[in-house]
Amino acid sequence: MIAACHARAASAADTDWIAIAAYYQALALAAPSPVVEVNRAVAAGMAFGPAQGLAIADALRDEPRLKDTHLLPTVRGDLLAKLGRMDEARAEFRRAAELTGNERERVLLLARAGGGDG
Repeated sequence: MIAACHARAASAADTDWIAIAAYYQALALAAPSPVVEVNRAVAAGMAFGPAQGLAIADALRDEPRLKDTHLLPTVRGDLLAKLGRMDEARAEFRRAAELTGNERERVLLLARAGGGDG
């Protein structure tokens, strides 16, 4: 269902983020996991605003299964940038760059850290 919502949209702006947020909420109840919660934070941020997405992401900051992955700091950085909290966003993008094992991602994350909004 989530993939179908993305596939139907011609662009990110045309995506039914409210439906996707609802699907992630249902998935979080049926099969809870930190990665589902990170994705739910993204969807909620797109559907209801970055503050709501950041609240979900912030609740994951002490999740041990996410401490060695770039996923959470990348999402937090994006949401913080959307809220205009650029110093915090840059710090998150730098942290994500340190954690990723993908060189292309590292370059993109460091670029976002340099400009704060990518």
